[in-house]
Amino acid sequence: MKKELSIFDNPKNVKKLLIIFYCSLVILLIAEFFIHPHPAFFFEHVKGFSAVYGFFSCVMLIFLAKILRLIVMKKENYYDK
Repeated sequence: MKKELSIFDNPKNVKKLLIIFYCSLVILLIAEFFIHPHPAFFFEHVKGFSAVYGFFSCVMLIFLAKILRLIVMKKENYYDK
């Protein structure tokens, strides 16, 4: 029985998808300079604010998850008792 390969099993496909992903990010960042925003707060006038805010939000979520894991994590044999 032959196992069916997915698109992500071939490293060439993964490299192509990453190139497409990064190109789309650059295009969206460039497009922000040509689209008229309707900001609600004064700091939203800064070009690229949404990208920077999204990046730092994701980084903060990762750090908070690591801290929360230390608080919530049970010992390895917790359910064996």
